[in-house]
Amino acid sequence: MWKILIPKKIAYGENAAKEFDYPDNALIITTTESKIYEKWIEYMGIKNYTIYDKVTPDPAIETIESIKAEFEGKNISCYIGLGGGSSMDVCKYLSKLTGIPKILIPTTFGTGAEMTTYAVISFDHKKKLLQDEAFLADAAIVDPYFLPGTPFNIMRNSACDAAAQASEGYDSKLANPLTKLFCKEAFDILEDAIINDKPELLPYGAMLSGIGFGNSSTTLGHALSYVFSNEGVPHGYALSSCTTVAHKFNNSQYTERFKKICQKLKFEPLKLKLPLDEAADVIMPDRGHLDNNPRDVSKEDIIKCLDEIVNSNPLA
Repeated sequence: MWKILIPKKIAYGENAAKEFDYPDNALIITTTESKIYEKWIEYMGIKNYTIYDKVTPDPAIETIESIKAEFEGKNISCYIGLGGGSSMDVCKYLSKLTGIPKILIPTTFGTGAEMTTYAVISFDHKKKLLQDEAFLADAAIVDPYFLPGTPFNIMRNSACDAAAQASEGYDSKLANPLTKLFCKEAFDILEDAIINDKPELLPYGAMLSGIGFGNSSTTLGHALSYVFSNEGVPHGYALSSCTTVAHKFNNSQYTERFKKICQKLKFEPLKLKLPLDEAADVIMPDRGHLDNNPRDVSKEDIIKCLDEIVNSNPLA
């Protein structure tokens, strides 16, 4: 049996965020600064809202609990996650705790979080992948308006993230012909966008990637990446080498194509402070990624992959 879950409502395209009918008394959750989000909100035409702009990358469970306590009893009509994956993941978890609906609006076009039942939350300073149907957006809005002006590092990290998700999702044990269709189409579009300098294609590619991997899973590349993220490496940057090495380990059809994307984006080699054996111990409990990898993965395999990542340059 196949099971495909997507948001109840998806609005995509030019002016999608401007023309959407937002409820009053929404709580907008974002990671960015006021001079940026005020411009966004003016474009969107949202009225009678409250803003929470203290979300940080890789949000902690303590942040979510703090927001819940701060706004309890204030008759919030919905949460609006406006920004990257961190803002949207906070909305997802909050909505699960409170039952308040959520509207997810990506501005970086990489995580695909607006389309998925996944959230990444930090517990005790360690990122954890969570999956729950309650995390699915009540509405997802994908509008290319937010793309111009995105700093290069954010754009390349987001693009790498989307391409990693599409290719890992295609290879996942949980993939089916429909998810493979979305993942393949997403990767083809993202590859064209990156290799041929067509950034206007990134929002559509990232959206399709979110539908595809969101109904299968990411795999070894993401599992490897979290130990680097725990040391402050941006997620997309960490995936550049981690997914390249993971694809090689898995004999993926995407190995060389993904590597060429990362070379085009000019990612530098990764370094890791944690000893490789200890890092492998952190990665091994991540069954959500490892159990869905197309090949079985042992601790020794993880150590070898980490060694290749940090002691050679897999993107050379």
